[in-house]
Amino acid sequence: MEYIIDSVEKTLSLGEKLGQLAQAGDVFCLTGDLGTGKTHISKGFAKGLGVNEEITSPTFNIVNEYHSGRIPLFHFDVYRVSDSDEIMAIGFDEYVFGKGATLIEWANYIEDILPEEFVHINIKKVPELGENYRKIRIKAFGGRFKNFEEKIL
Repeated sequence: MEYIIDSVEKTLSLGEKLGQLAQAGDVFCLTGDLGTGKTHISKGFAKGLGVNEEITSPTFNIVNEYHSGRIPLFHFDVYRVSDSDEIMAIGFDEYVFGKGATLIEWANYIEDILPEEFVHINIKKVPELGENYRKIRIKAFGGRFKNFEEKIL
């Protein structure tokens, strides 16, 4: 599934829809260059879960936990991680296979430890269309997410 989005508001809205669809144990992997909108997707995602806390990118903490929504949100930012062992040391498996939804910014940095089933969200700038335009591709992997892409519409 591919979307062309031309505003922060629409990016937040798409994230919100993803959050509404998320279930406990789901993993969502965000990739894209700096400034493409990964944190905006994350903020919308949290809203879709009903999280009422301020969402910030956990660049220096690696993971932020939010428990005010219908299920917990475990929000990772692995941009500054040097290797997958660092993530495993903080209990990555307990988050990913836990009772909440896991959202991972810069997931391409830890591909070797991602579960087999996840939703990949890739965001790219589309400068030829305008400054705020983004191409967002969503692809679900694994039987857990059968027909997931159609549910977004």
